[in-house]
Amino acid sequence: MNYIFSIYWILIAAGWNFIMGLLHDIFVIKNHKGPYDRDLLRLLMDGHVLMLSGILSGVCYLMLQNNVQYAPLLTLIVGIGMLVYCFMIFPFLKSFVTMFINIMVVAVAINCMI
Repeated sequence: MNYIFSIYWILIAAGWNFIMGLLHDIFVIKNHKGPYDRDLLRLLMDGHVLMLSGILSGVCYLMLQNNVQYAPLLTLIVGIGMLVYCFMIFPFLKSFVTMFINIMVVAVAINCMI
């Protein structure tokens, strides 16, 4: 049962979120026509939220490996933040894989706290 709540889920979330954010920004810039405007900024911020979450998840993974005391709490905050983000964009983008990965991150963080 411990392998289900492995901290590797956090490493998976780090890679997935960062790569999805990077790809999002690349495609937004590639497909955007016209000058830098509010719409482009909003779309780029979506990608940057994903990349920041990926970086923070990577830091959380390293902290959990080194048994830092507050690492599970920070991991929980990042996981819940990503779930809130996914629910906010759900009407426009049904990101089920991202939601599942971050549900697992929240479960791992809670398991580490117990």
